[in-house]
Amino acid sequence: MTGPAERRRVVIGGVGPEIDGGRFAIKRIAGEGVHVEADVFTDGHDRLRCVLRHRPESSPEWTEVEMRSLGNDRWAGGFAAGATGRHRYGIVAWIDPFGAWAERLAARLAAGQDPGSELLVGQRMVSDAAGRASGADAATLRECARKIADPVGGPGLAASEDLTRLMREYDDRTGTSIYEKELPLVVDRERARFSAWYEMFPRSAGQPERHGTLADVVTRLPLIARMGFDVLYLPPIHPIGDAHRRGPNNTGTPSASDVGSPWAIGASTGGHDAVHPRLGTIDDLRDLVAAAARAGIDVALDLAFQCSPDHPYVREHPEWFRHRPDGTIQNAENPPKRYLDIYPFDFDTEDRRGLWGELLRVVRFWIAQGIRVFRVDNPHTKPFAFWEWLIGEVKTREPDVIFLSEAFTRPKVMYHLAKLGFTQSYTYFAWRNTKAEIVAYFTELAQTDVRDHFRANLWPNTPDILTEQLQYGGRAAFIARLTLAATLGASYGIYGPAFELGESRAVRHGSEEYLDSEKYQIRAWDWDERAGIRDIVTRLNHIRREHPALQGDRSLRFHHTDSDMIVAYSKRDAERGDTVLVVVNLDPHHTQAGFVDLALADLGLGTGDSFQVHDLLSGGRYLWRGSRNYVELDPRTLPAHVFAVRRKVRTERDFDYYE
Repeated sequence: MTGPAERRRVVIGGVGPEIDGGRFAIKRIAGEGVHVEADVFTDGHDRLRCVLRHRPESSPEWTEVEMRSLGNDRWAGGFAAGATGRHRYGIVAWIDPFGAWAERLAARLAAGQDPGSELLVGQRMVSDAAGRASGADAATLRECARKIADPVGGPGLAASEDLTRLMREYDDRTGTSIYEKELPLVVDRERARFSAWYEMFPRSAGQPERHGTLADVVTRLPLIARMGFDVLYLPPIHPIGDAHRRGPNNTGTPSASDVGSPWAIGASTGGHDAVHPRLGTIDDLRDLVAAAARAGIDVALDLAFQCSPDHPYVREHPEWFRHRPDGTIQNAENPPKRYLDIYPFDFDTEDRRGLWGELLRVVRFWIAQGIRVFRVDNPHTKPFAFWEWLIGEVKTREPDVIFLSEAFTRPKVMYHLAKLGFTQSYTYFAWRNTKAEIVAYFTELAQTDVRDHFRANLWPNTPDILTEQLQYGGRAAFIARLTLAATLGASYGIYGPAFELGESRAVRHGSEEYLDSEKYQIRAWDWDERAGIRDIVTRLNHIRREHPALQGDRSLRFHHTDSDMIVAYSKRDAERGDTVLVVVNLDPHHTQAGFVDLALADLGLGTGDSFQVHDLLSGGRYLWRGSRNYVELDPRTLPAHVFAVRRKVRTERDFDYYE
């Protein structure tokens, strides 16, 4: 209890992490540590006790953890995040008379002073605690109260761990101060933090010149699993409209055989809760989900809340769309571009309850088919309130569902979507190419408050994004960008097989659109396991799985290099003794060399230590010593090192080895 306001002398403030004053939740995965700090102080010089408390949102019972003083009135504590779902945490503090008394007693004894009066004060406090206790604890405290006034045995009893524990448990909290906010925490499953995504179009999963099916995707699963991916993302699998259908390379004059864009959702055969007949059936999707699960893979579906003019919603619910003055429905536009094959929803419709409820039903329909991961198309073009409501409703019943935000938009908008509930987000990684850009951007993502609510998912390419570097950088650029994505981020993805096969042809100079884009036509890919850079993709994914340091982003630290074309960074899992150092040549055309100046403490090393760096990509091993070491990277072989850092130790047999 808190007691009268005039007795609450402790001030609590400066709490972190706290997102927008507690309006939004911080994010962790089950079992991950939650480190909390706060400014806690009182008037005068009284000793304080401060505890961090936490609970599942569904439970009224708090679990308390003692916080420790960091000095200068700053306190810190932590706990392991519980089960998936929503939780709360907060801080409680009060004056600690017994702790202050024990310090005074120790000081008097050290000075050789008579402890008699202090022992009597302690006796009264222990006796009062006995009145607050019950059972065996009450009896023990009464016995302690009887003995503690003894000048011979009392001082030793006062300093005993058993008495200190009981006095903490039955402390007088009458003047307790409780931080004014119960701060929210969302706990997700492991895949929310660590995942490798593979995007493919099911209609290109078959043989050349034949429309692929979901059953064909099942036949591709073994290769995808062997490459080490654990999320298979499928663009929209729904029926595609005929009205204003787009042809190859986004032409407006398709032939009768052209397949159209999967994002033009809806036809006479169904809408957002249907499977395109040429891909298969709902049962085929269930079979795919089950087969993927056996391979350790989640199937992610695209949520694209928009319609083709042929969608059943257009006929059944015209009130869900914006209308022009002449009564026609407004198509999607981004002037001067017009998307005649797409009608956006009017989320401000007078039938908002009906529209929002239907879209929630769609999400729950796919969850019922076994889908637990959704990639959400252009969420920044829909109301923030809608996403906060929909994600909240979904995760109340299904807290393990993951939502990836595909929002290439302004930074504050991206971060706000993450605060509203999106589990992961696309980033600007594709356009961060120079060393300065990479260091600045990823320092922001990993080492500022952003990391408490925004989980980055790095993609070097997508069906919409073929960067200039990939168009002209050749094989080395693909390997370098892959290495950066897979090691800078605990979660990353590729649009494949275009990426691992090195597809680099743009529709025109200056465009980031692919020539013969799979968004508008079926592509015949080489599914041979030895094609392209699949061996490098596979190796990197297995390195990620074998090294805990790469399975999170909070430990990311950059190290100085004397070349602007070489970037170096490390990640470390101190608890599991794993450290990885990555060095990448950003120049895909020329050998680059220079010295790396390591911040040894970030690697768990001391000044002057010798250590081995084992290149997990090439197999090479190098003996380094101290902070300054030489690297040379030829892009014609491999443009990157991914080093496991192995510290030199001495065994009982008096010989050295690297662990």
